[in-house]
Amino acid sequence: MDIQAEAIAIAVLTIFLFLALCAALVLVTVALRTPAAAPLGVAGGLVVLCLIVVAVLPYDVPVLFGAILAVLGTALATLGGNPFTRWILGVADGGRTAEGPRGGILVELMADSAAATPPRQEEILRGGTTIGYLERASVTLGILAGFPGVVAVVVALKGVGRFTELATPAARERFIVGTMASLLWACAVAGVIRLAIW
Repeated sequence: MDIQAEAIAIAVLTIFLFLALCAALVLVTVALRTPAAAPLGVAGGLVVLCLIVVAVLPYDVPVLFGAILAVLGTALATLGGNPFTRWILGVADGGRTAEGPRGGILVELMADSAAATPPRQEEILRGGTTIGYLERASVTLGILAGFPGVVAVVVALKGVGRFTELATPAARERFIVGTMASLLWACAVAGVIRLAIW
């Protein structure tokens, strides 16, 4: 392949990645308030398509455009993981788990049978939205910087920090499913950028 054809192929790849990631960012932003399957499915499909394209094609995006894609990808990974994770959690529990006013979930605590009091609800896993944004940003930036071990560090920190709140089955399920969905989204988007640049 001559130099001109290679330059055209790199330009087409760069434009495709930019437009696809912009479209995915718009779709996840639309689904940010209320996660919906259609926009999130299309956004996820675009991310997977980009991942396949950069894994198959032997071209690297030029450094300047790579930096632009890195910023775009970090925004998509960080913001897009929120509606994606919430949608996956809703599918996993069938919408049975109520969300609390402070970003956690409401679980029913066992009533004291001796006192004959009715069961009460307590909000656990508070701050999950903020933690999710931070974990996705950390994982994405770590992968882009060439340190994929950041995933293990984030999982360890979350596990230690949330250990005392994982007493109920609902909390354990939400923690595992939410963490896996959040990290899957962040790693997929970061993988697109990493493979496109290097």
